[in-house]
Amino acid sequence: MTRTEQDSWDLASSVGATATMVAAARAVASAEPNPIIHDPFAAPLVRAVGLGFFVRLVDGDVIASRPHDDAERDLQLETDSIAVRTRFFDDFFLNASRDGVRQAVILAAGLDARAYRLSWSSGSVVYEIDQPKVVEFKSATMATLGAAPTAERRTVAIDLREDWPAALRASGFDDTQPTAWSAEGLLMYLPPDAQDRLFDHITALSAPGSRIATEYHGNDPGGPTMSERAAQFNQRWAKLGCDIDLSGLFFDGDRNDIVEYLTGLGWQVSTRPRRELFADYGLVFPEDDTSQLRNIVSLTATR
Repeated sequence: MTRTEQDSWDLASSVGATATMVAAARAVASAEPNPIIHDPFAAPLVRAVGLGFFVRLVDGDVIASRPHDDAERDLQLETDSIAVRTRFFDDFFLNASRDGVRQAVILAAGLDARAYRLSWSSGSVVYEIDQPKVVEFKSATMATLGAAPTAERRTVAIDLREDWPAALRASGFDDTQPTAWSAEGLLMYLPPDAQDRLFDHITALSAPGSRIATEYHGNDPGGPTMSERAAQFNQRWAKLGCDIDLSGLFFDGDRNDIVEYLTGLGWQVSTRPRRELFADYGLVFPEDDTSQLRNIVSLTATR
């Protein structure tokens, strides 16, 4: 599943399969005894995609079939990590909405159901940008489920490597109004130069009062490359019985420091390691875990 510069995907292949994986983890997290997130659409969306392993995961059949003692621990950490990430972005959008920001843009929206499940303030417009196949599938599935958006939902069916700012404006986006932007689980799938262009475009489209939420792998001199992180990521899921090759999806290469880059563009940036967010939401990050999850940093920025 090696990436190329002009590859494409649906929700059962390449980067799209990771969106299904994240939705499956959200479904599992939502079924916890005291969940920190609630996504009633995650499980039916995963079942609609139909990837066997992830369907078994949301149906509770994965751990039951794993003989290894550490399988449940690994799945719990992956589930908790996605739950914490989801809650971070949920809170980001809800806080922005309550502060009067009425435009939200979800980049690479995948199976994100925030336009349907969050309590948006009256007058909010949520733009979802993703590849045409992904947008079409989710819109059709949500309609079949009888789901209604809780804000005005506008889809922008375009690859982020194309002129998505023009497509966004054509969908009614107003760049004179403040916007809340999310780039969730996205940056590692972009080449280094595309990461910079993404933030350049966001900045050009952002009126004063706009804000960004994203995440990235913290600096680790001499640490693993993106490809090595992808291999570790794949091995972790393979241990759980995942039969889908999720390696080869990340792009190597020297990347600009995101905090420095956004600061240079005029944003005020704050960061927090994801493992610290565990405590904020009442969860415990295992201190003996040495996976790439330990180095993930959550970032917010305001303009």
